[in-house]
Amino acid sequence: MTTPFREATIDLGAVADNVRHLRKLTGVEVIGVVKANGYGHGAPAVATAALAGGATRIGTATLEESFALRRAGITAPLMAWLHEPGRRFHDAVEANIEIGVSSLEQLTATAESAPASVHLKVDTGLSRNGIAAHDLDRVLAEAARLDRIGRIRIVGIFSHLSGASPDDDRAQLARFEQILAQAESFGIRPEIRHLAATAGAISLPEARLDAVRVGLGLYGLSPFAGRSSADLGLQPAMTLRASVAAVRRVPISTGVSYDYAYRTDRETTLALVPLGYADGVPRQASGRGPVLIGGRQYRVAGRIAMDQFVVDVGDAPVAVGDEVVLFGDPTLGQPSATDWADAAGTINYEIVTRIGDRVPRRTVS
Repeated sequence: MTTPFREATIDLGAVADNVRHLRKLTGVEVIGVVKANGYGHGAPAVATAALAGGATRIGTATLEESFALRRAGITAPLMAWLHEPGRRFHDAVEANIEIGVSSLEQLTATAESAPASVHLKVDTGLSRNGIAAHDLDRVLAEAARLDRIGRIRIVGIFSHLSGASPDDDRAQLARFEQILAQAESFGIRPEIRHLAATAGAISLPEARLDAVRVGLGLYGLSPFAGRSSADLGLQPAMTLRASVAAVRRVPISTGVSYDYAYRTDRETTLALVPLGYADGVPRQASGRGPVLIGGRQYRVAGRIAMDQFVVDVGDAPVAVGDEVVLFGDPTLGQPSATDWADAAGTINYEIVTRIGDRVPRRTVS
């Protein structure tokens, strides 16, 4: 098969297998998180694969992401939890989307569109979204009242761990359990309690509760420094590749790319790769990002540009059209998304999520 000019291959079989593995590991319901276009993998296809692997719900950040899944034919339970100020929820209730509620104002707005299915999001210490401690009694009392009169249905109560340390996460779990007891004192008994994302689901068994929200693990990536996907029994789903667009033989001391941050130290061959920061390849990885060409790993030579970068391949017989793999499954000898994250000083979540629309996605299973 001819190597594509640029392409992200998405292994949907890996997504389904990752869900099966995490369901078996945790023994609880898996909520597959496909926000940000499925972490850059393509939300409808990933949601379908996650459900095939045994996920029982799909989570998104925004309602617009959930609406897109409904339009794509996803009929499974969906939930969304990040809403703009003043948002009304008639369209969400009509589309049978479960609404994450983080304030009294949002709770009141959901009740305007009865019967609304809600997950009460509580702040257990992350200090981001979620019902604040000072407002908790008031919101729980009103939620209980609205549930009793049929204006809402309380499906879940949830929060999010910081991952700062095991002790910090356990402190958040203890706080979450206090809030659950507080909710029960108002007569609230949610169908599902969910706190742990991928990291907590794997490393903090007591935080699994009724369900875990799996984002990064869905895509086969590790949330832990020093523990690979393979260590966790996960398979990376995205492989980012391109074909060599040009090659040239150059003499010693040839400057390469902007600012001549790289100069050749010998006569050598330069290979041009048609991916750049406009495609999501981080410029911060200039001079460090790894690629695989002809079974051998190289590093980016010089600055990553908007549309392309250069690799110094020495005397290797690299030709136009040869495959270049930026990242994929390291068990196959490919660099990983984590390798690129390390090179750019960021996290693997960002590497896959930022891959742009100019890169075609091709699904395999």
